[in-house]
Amino acid sequence: MGVSKSGLKGITVLIVTLLALVFGGKASTGIMMPLLITGDILAVIYYNRHANWGYLFKLLPWMIIGVLFGAYFGKDLPEVIFKKGMAVIILLTVFLMLWWDQKKESKIPDTTFFAASMGLSAGFTTMIGNLAGAFSNLFFLAMRVPKNVFIGTTAWLFFIINLFKLPFHIFYWKTITVESFKVNLILIPFTILGLFIGVKIVDLIKETFYRKMILVLTAVGAILIFFR
Repeated sequence: MGVSKSGLKGITVLIVTLLALVFGGKASTGIMMPLLITGDILAVIYYNRHANWGYLFKLLPWMIIGVLFGAYFGKDLPEVIFKKGMAVIILLTVFLMLWWDQKKESKIPDTTFFAASMGLSAGFTTMIGNLAGAFSNLFFLAMRVPKNVFIGTTAWLFFIINLFKLPFHIFYWKTITVESFKVNLILIPFTILGLFIGVKIVDLIKETFYRKMILVLTAVGAILIFFR
């Protein structure tokens, strides 16, 4: 998680998959929240100077609406349906990333409808399974923002969104508890360490190989979640 927050986009989907396999679908979303917020705080501190608030506010209102829909529809879903839904969303995310990688055109239409659809999708999927990355990534790719602006702006975006989600996990879904936070106390120090490591290695990994590896492992994990 720390490495992903340093700017290595795409690995979060794999983390979501592994946590869901170990802890269950809905429970894993609560365990992941403190890790996400820890990473967000560090990413905001490190990349704050690169944030572009104009881009952020194009997507943020739609994501907030999407979170509200996700919180409402996801609350009473049975665990089996929740996990299968997560698996489907993960696989759709993988196919969406593969589709984007194969596209010859480098620009996605920059329209209000596009911002709204990506924002609503990102908000809904981040509440259901912390899986907003593919949708928000496509939006910012449409803006053709430089790498550091991309990282800095998304750092602030997800910091705000994850803080907004926090009360729903504590009081509405009750997925963040004293017991779940005991797990976080073990994982948070490694999240912090991961961010510092990620900052150092972010430019050393070949992007093409890295993305293909993550997508393959993520797809396998999603299938395991679906049939477990």
